[in-house]
Amino acid sequence: MCGLAGFAGQGDRDDLRRMSASLTHRGPDGEGIFQDDERAVFLAHRRLAIVDLDGGAQPMWDGGGNLGVIYNGEIYNHLALRTELEGLGHRFLTDHSDTEVLIHGYREWGDGLPGRLNGMFAFAIFDRERQRIFLARDRFGEKPLYYSKTGRVFAFASELTALIAHSSVATNVSMTGLRKLLGYGFIPSPHSLYEGSHKLPPGHSLSFDLTDRSLSVKPYWQFELRPDHSLEGRDPDLLAEELRGLLGQATERRLMSDVPLGVFLSGGIDSSAILALASQIQPVDQIHAFSIGFEEASFDELAYAKRVAELFGVHHHWDVLTLEKARGLLDSVLGRMDEPIADPSILPTHLLCRFAREKITVALSGDGGDELFAGYDPFKALKLADWYEKLVPAPLHSLARGFVKLLPRSDANMSLDFKLGRTLQGLSYPWPMRNPAWMAPCDAQQLSELLREPADPEDVYEEAIACWNRCPGDLIDKTLSYFTRFYLTEDILHKVDRAAMMTSLESRAVFLDNDVVEFCQRLPGSFKYRNGTRKFLLKQSMQGLLPDDILNRPKKGFGVPAAKWLRELANEQIEQNMANELPSVSSGTVETLWAEHASGQFDHRIALWTLMALGHTVRNRIV
Repeated sequence: MCGLAGFAGQGDRDDLRRMSASLTHRGPDGEGIFQDDERAVFLAHRRLAIVDLDGGAQPMWDGGGNLGVIYNGEIYNHLALRTELEGLGHRFLTDHSDTEVLIHGYREWGDGLPGRLNGMFAFAIFDRERQRIFLARDRFGEKPLYYSKTGRVFAFASELTALIAHSSVATNVSMTGLRKLLGYGFIPSPHSLYEGSHKLPPGHSLSFDLTDRSLSVKPYWQFELRPDHSLEGRDPDLLAEELRGLLGQATERRLMSDVPLGVFLSGGIDSSAILALASQIQPVDQIHAFSIGFEEASFDELAYAKRVAELFGVHHHWDVLTLEKARGLLDSVLGRMDEPIADPSILPTHLLCRFAREKITVALSGDGGDELFAGYDPFKALKLADWYEKLVPAPLHSLARGFVKLLPRSDANMSLDFKLGRTLQGLSYPWPMRNPAWMAPCDAQQLSELLREPADPEDVYEEAIACWNRCPGDLIDKTLSYFTRFYLTEDILHKVDRAAMMTSLESRAVFLDNDVVEFCQRLPGSFKYRNGTRKFLLKQSMQGLLPDDILNRPKKGFGVPAAKWLRELANEQIEQNMANELPSVSSGTVETLWAEHASGQFDHRIALWTLMALGHTVRNRIV
């Protein structure tokens, strides 16, 4: 993994140095700086050496010095692409660098290059001949890429913090970004936290013309479900065998490394499947697995992780996240999140990455399994929610929400009061808004009170509404589409990238392999959710590899006892950050939310965590 930054136009080497310095954690193994005074183009690269340790320095140039690339990521099919390009007459200078494949691939295929890549990536190519800068981001946005264009400068960087380190890029908080954050729990692309800065959406490329300073952003791939209903009559065992083969191939691709490598292991089916497949590919005495536990029993999964690790005979390492450890991580983690999310599992994820980094540089993860195979709780509630909407009138729904607020509060993982409250919050909205609304930090009323202005749900959730309406399938498909296109890309992958790169660790998501995803896109929903069973075909594919108690155990999720922990933290920290950095946020409303949560009257864990993360982010916006 690496970090990249650059700009064209107004600015100097000091701007570039600041941008590069803020990315040191992403690339501690080397720095590359380039400056073209004639065209006013500046490029910087921070390297974490994973593949071709000796020959992968960047910026990397073609033989004539006309094409230069800075790149963050891994291209898992780079050897196949290299062979294809060599057959077309291209001559490579490095031994097995995937970076050089980007140069020759761009020369051969131009803007069509990103669509040929199987991997996670964000890169920038400086094309001197065509007087342009070409950017691209991988299909799911595993690797981040931000940009900003003003009248004086076009700038880009791996992280928002690096982007705003340029003296011409604004640092004032965007009200649109703030509304999205408090409405979704994350900020969907192309929005960002700061005015004038944007996230390049996953599966998109960007071209900036150095002559007329025009900018265009285009999709080269988008996740869309295309169920092949002819498969519905197929033997599930045959499809399960095909899926197992694809996952094995994807795992083998991600075991490509010139540095030590391991596996994140929660004890759930996704990570356990990755470990099982990895153990078939390389000797188990070379495999290290890493897990995180909690003192609170309802959140702890260590027993399952230990069972799976013992089953396969791998080296197993674990740590336990306590409240005291969490308190010690708050400033260092939330202050470096770059862009906040409403996900307190950033803390155990960071701790996991930090102690894994003591032994490895690359870790395989099971991210994407829940989204592609209908693993989340809402999938079990879709039919019930449909009946509820038809049978329960609005006044009775309001009474139900009021009744749930009277239930005793529990700090247990996915407690009854929490699930009912969240479900009824989601059911207060029409179907196209329901998925983001049930997980939202704030409902429309709270959002209006916090920002002192009316909040129109159709405006806040416009991206989710468009996604819902664009998907032609049933409730399962529409919900899968939302979770994959938004929650996975903007929350889960954002969280894992930042948590890992804070420790200079690379994380690789096996389930997001192109071939696995394309299989899932054509797979009918009945093979993902069947008769109340989530991840139906995935479980079928792991029969014989994983024991039944792992395959069939209830989903726990990577939860954190945030409700309990927040009552132990000083609320002055949140209020001070809001008052000093975000005067647009009502401090009185923040105080009310905190008082209600501290007393146990209401559970505002998601809203308060989001506000705390937001306060840390804006306070530390420039490193």
